[in-house]
Amino acid sequence: MAYTTLGVIPARLPGPVPVRRCTVDARQLVAVCGAVRQAGGLLHALWASDESDRGAGQLLRVALQDAAGLLILELPLAGDAPMFPDLSVLFPAAGRMQRAARDLSGVRPQGGDARPWLRHAGWPEDFHPLRKDAEAASAWPVRQERYAFVPVTGDGVHEIPVGPVHAGIIEPGHFRFSVVGEKVLRLEQRLGYAHKGIEKRFESLPIVEGVRLAARVSGDSAAAFSWAYCMALEALSGAAPPPRALALRALHLERERLANHLGDLGALGNDAGFAFGLSQFLRLKEDLLRANDAAFGQRYPMDAIVPGGVAADLDEPNRLRLLGEVAPLAEQVERLHAIYDDHAGVQDRFMACGRVEPELAAQLGLVGMAGRASQQLRDLRCDHPHAPYDALAVNLCGHRGGDVAARVAVRFAEALESLRLCRLLLEQLPGGAVRAPVPEPQPRAFGVGWVEGWRGPVLVALEAGAGGAIRRCHAHDPSWQNWPVLEHAVIGNIVPDFPLINKSFNLSYSGQDL
Repeated sequence: MAYTTLGVIPARLPGPVPVRRCTVDARQLVAVCGAVRQAGGLLHALWASDESDRGAGQLLRVALQDAAGLLILELPLAGDAPMFPDLSVLFPAAGRMQRAARDLSGVRPQGGDARPWLRHAGWPEDFHPLRKDAEAASAWPVRQERYAFVPVTGDGVHEIPVGPVHAGIIEPGHFRFSVVGEKVLRLEQRLGYAHKGIEKRFESLPIVEGVRLAARVSGDSAAAFSWAYCMALEALSGAAPPPRALALRALHLERERLANHLGDLGALGNDAGFAFGLSQFLRLKEDLLRANDAAFGQRYPMDAIVPGGVAADLDEPNRLRLLGEVAPLAEQVERLHAIYDDHAGVQDRFMACGRVEPELAAQLGLVGMAGRASQQLRDLRCDHPHAPYDALAVNLCGHRGGDVAARVAVRFAEALESLRLCRLLLEQLPGGAVRAPVPEPQPRAFGVGWVEGWRGPVLVALEAGAGGAIRRCHAHDPSWQNWPVLEHAVIGNIVPDFPLINKSFNLSYSGQDL
């Protein structure tokens, strides 16, 4: 898409994925966002950076996906009044991102929802942790927050508050249901309870060590965030990972995708009253994790992907053993798929439950696996493939049903596709080194990593500081876009269906509570 008529001429950034960057004014920001929206593009991320150490104010960054790839718009904001146009009128997903930017950096949209998002009365309203003069070790007495939930009134309407502390071993999140009987009229979420100050912590780390923190943004997406961070670092430093390292990175990423789908398919069966599905899929997931441990020395890919390559090579006996396990696992997944499809009780719970129609999915910006189940057919491995995916011809897995059944079908298809990709990667594994040197980047160098994680597109934007430090790092999980869609998916369903609908998305709390 050409933006020259708007006076916007983006410059291509180095790196394996198509990323462009341009400085804009407020009018151009709105015009470009409007053009991207009209063309069916997406908002990927929105964040702010403090430029006061450079004699400026704040800098708002907006990452958009258009047909050509990723477009990052940078809007300078005045230090005394950091206001910017409200983008939630164009992209509903911007609402929570803008609220988080206000809490963390003090930048304010001209309109939109003014309620706090991450702060939870944990710090004063005039304290903004990501400003340069903010002391990371600051602490204040615990206070009670009075959050203004949207009220729903009418005959027979009741509220059911759930969480943030749950009975299961899951992350904290508050869900407020407005119901008549068991039918849900409205759901409002209150998240941010897992806020850990990750973006502030990044600024205290050497840039080559930031990957360890990136891997812990959302534990079930360690490979995706690690690769995105390393991609950004390698782009701004000019490092080139060897082909064997890239293939092993993809192997880690696909096995991470597979492990999550196996676990969730079992949990979805259990939520539908089919405990057999849970036991079978947990068995398959455990076998996969044990194979990871035998081959790589760890069950999950935490710290497996490092700047310049990977932390450990794969020897020939383990390559053959992993290759030999692909076909039997694929056969068992296909058999369980047939069992799920033929089980009347399971299908009665799955079909028409938690439906997100394709039109609504497009309007709200649903992404990733859940988006593909609602006919939003985007996958970075297909649309903008980088090595080694550019040689693998990834099959796009999609559905237009938009309900739990569709999300389950996409999970089965993606699990089998990941197994096919693992087979190709293991059969075609290049020789050579698994790590390349990473030069110290120049101060102010800026790079972006963009990887299709199991949940959806993961983005890491990284800016180098002086002496090999991190000046700013923003890590973005696709749950930012998808959590608001869950509020719509549950409307019209009954309360007992919520765990099933929620699990079919399985969004990250931690990944969007930075």
